[in-house]
Amino acid sequence: MLVSAVGFTAIAADLSGRTDVLVLARDVPAGQALTARDLRSVKVAAEGGVVPVADTAKVLGMQARVPLVAGSLLSERQVGEAADFPPVGWSQVPVAVEAGGSPPDLTQGKRVAVVAGPGGSTSSSAAGADDPEAAGPAPVLGTVTGMQAPESTGGVRVVTVLVETSAARRAAAMEHPRIVVISAKGREAL
Repeated sequence: MLVSAVGFTAIAADLSGRTDVLVLARDVPAGQALTARDLRSVKVAAEGGVVPVADTAKVLGMQARVPLVAGSLLSERQVGEAADFPPVGWSQVPVAVEAGGSPPDLTQGKRVAVVAGPGGSTSSSAAGADDPEAAGPAPVLGTVTGMQAPESTGGVRVVTVLVETSAARRAAAMEHPRIVVISAKGREAL
């Protein structure tokens, strides 16, 4: 009976077309070499492009070409000899966000706007009523690529945001920045 059960399980797995492939066990920043702790295996129905468990040795020690997110299947194109991130025309900006300045459930890959918080500005001149900067600097749109937990309860949380290089200086100069999650469907009027 035990032999029948094992045989049936093997046949069912074979018929389902499922293969053991590699999935990310945790987030891996671009440029970091993959280790065995970064990977785990899952059985999925995959046609190609993902790394089978049998090729684990081929990817260990390779660098993540882009930021890799925990829970995603590992693609052959995501690893290589060097990082290809950030792409040309884009920059990663670390934003120091005070307690309450970002949603508690913020995750990598979220589309966000970096906005100046209360009293925050990038303008050093006195702003007049007709000055667009009087309302504060324009928001900077981007995508979250990483986060660090605060060192203490209520402390500053560093959120790394991928933004167009032309807006990087504005995002980095904001005082008391806040992170606002925006819809993935498009740009909202901010």
